[in-house]
Amino acid sequence: MALTPTDKRAGSDEAFLREVDDAVRASDLSNFWTRYGRWLLAAVVAGLLAFGGWIVYQNIQQSAADKQSEQFVEAMDKLRAGQAKEGRAKLAKLFKAEQPGYRAMALMVEANLLGEEGKTKDAIAMYAKVAKDSSLPQTFRDLALIRQTSAEFDTLAPQTVVDRLKLLATPGHAWFGSAGELTALAYMKMGKDNLAGPIFAKIAKQEGVPQSLRSRAQQMAGALGIDTVQVDEKTNAAKATNKTATQGE
Repeated sequence: MALTPTDKRAGSDEAFLREVDDAVRASDLSNFWTRYGRWLLAAVVAGLLAFGGWIVYQNIQQSAADKQSEQFVEAMDKLRAGQAKEGRAKLAKLFKAEQPGYRAMALMVEANLLGEEGKTKDAIAMYAKVAKDSSLPQTFRDLALIRQTSAEFDTLAPQTVVDRLKLLATPGHAWFGSAGELTALAYMKMGKDNLAGPIFAKIAKQEGVPQSLRSRAQQMAGALGIDTVQVDEKTNAAKATNKTATQGE
């Protein structure tokens, strides 16, 4: 079927419009690149530099951590060898280490050494420093608070001990054994054996607590009238009853 002049003109107009549209797009792209090209290039370069900088930073951090690890091991080796002066000098270099874990360990070891030397006030001050330092790992801060409280126990009001260790003296907490024992002893000083006994009983049954502490807690619970063996038997019996009832349903 032959095309009419009108059809030919319509096809020509459509082709012309496509050419114009392509030209406009090319012009817009050229103008866009002229106006923003350098900024886009700068952004890409900045992104690459930032990524490269992050990789370098990570490598530096790892290198620093490795170095501090070696320094800590060397310090402990010196102390075990009886070279206290050299060992403590190496520890002192880690008191301001960038890696918080080694900084905390160095401070804790020094505080322990001060306590062994009878410099209780200095030891307490160092424990308190670690406990209040929010940049250090929480587990070290909690341990420092326990050691500080233990060193101050005889001079602190019993209620202060209870309040200070409230969050740590909870079954299941990593430091429940030590914090719970101090809390129970504080209750005993307050004449509240009814509160101390159950804590000792829970420590005696807490898995993960050192066996020596569990044995001591069991003895203390028994002295306060709580038989942890009977408590376990009653608990197991109650669990068995509940299990049977649940299965019966």
